[in-house]
Amino acid sequence: MRFYYSEQWRMDYVGKAFKLNIGVGTTLAELISFDIDGTLEVGDPPGCIDMDMVRRAKAQGYIIGSCSDRTVTNQKRIWQEQGIEVSFTVLKHQLGQVKSEFSADEYYHIGDTNIDQQYAEREGFTYFLPEASVTKFW
Repeated sequence: MRFYYSEQWRMDYVGKAFKLNIGVGTTLAELISFDIDGTLEVGDPPGCIDMDMVRRAKAQGYIIGSCSDRTVTNQKRIWQEQGIEVSFTVLKHQLGQVKSEFSADEYYHIGDTNIDQQYAEREGFTYFLPEASVTKFW
């Protein structure tokens, strides 16, 4: 069971993540980075992960956000339209920045291309194809 929730993470005005105070004996959350196109149902092409699945991951305590080829502005617009508050939106090659700014027990990236896999593995994220992630997270 996760005791540390993504609502405890915020990005300040210069993009640095900071952690709110947590109690002794709690565990860190796990972080999921989502690609958009080919991964999420709102992508082009649409992927197999629907937005209710993303909401469930957040409700379960995962720190969630996106690392995509889409512009950060576009990523933020998608999340806002879906009514989902995320902890980060960065370009795909910035997965390392996400890892350095968020302390977590596990880091996951879900994406549909070999480029997703390359960046994820280079930065120490466990990589999942969208279809394979369904049995792990949902």
